[in-house]
Amino acid sequence: MYIPALNQFNDAAEIISFMQVFSFATIISIVNHKPEASSLPFMVSEKEGKINLTAHFAKANTQWKAIEQENQLVIFSAPHAYISPGHYEKKLNVPTWNYIAVHAYGTGKIIKDKQEVFQLLENTILQYEKDYMPQYRSLPEEYKTNMANGIVAFEIIVTDLQAKKKLSQNKTAAERTRIIETLSKSNLSNEQQIAAYMQKMQ
Repeated sequence: MYIPALNQFNDAAEIISFMQVFSFATIISIVNHKPEASSLPFMVSEKEGKINLTAHFAKANTQWKAIEQENQLVIFSAPHAYISPGHYEKKLNVPTWNYIAVHAYGTGKIIKDKQEVFQLLENTILQYEKDYMPQYRSLPEEYKTNMANGIVAFEIIVTDLQAKKKLSQNKTAAERTRIIETLSKSNLSNEQQIAAYMQKMQ
């Protein structure tokens, strides 16, 4: 990913937190010499100093067959916002886009142990809707097993993490303040979130 020095995002703890918040990401694999992508919810954790990403494909999605053959790329991308040149002091300016993105490269491995697969599914429920867990645990074991047999779970150990914050760092403090004020009043959650991230940098 192209990352100018001004936009470097290097705080590992903050990057992991960002990935956990915006965990619905895109995984790109090389299948028959062509890129193939799927959008999946990822569990993001850190173990022994390494970032671990876990998720699952539907078994019918044949991208899983390439998960152990090629280096994988997972893109975490949100939020983002259009930035009007009307915020700037000089007329000699053009529109741009503010955003935060993380590109995680790593080696994939299929999770074959059934208990680990069930644990991944439970962890996913706990992350996204923990109140559903009692209902999930009350489901017949045969039903849960059949559902688990219809997926392919996998993990990726991140070997290269590239992160970027493009939040008007090249603009004056007054210009950034105007952008924050405008985006904060927006009805769009993406724009409100960008304003909050910009405010943290002020």
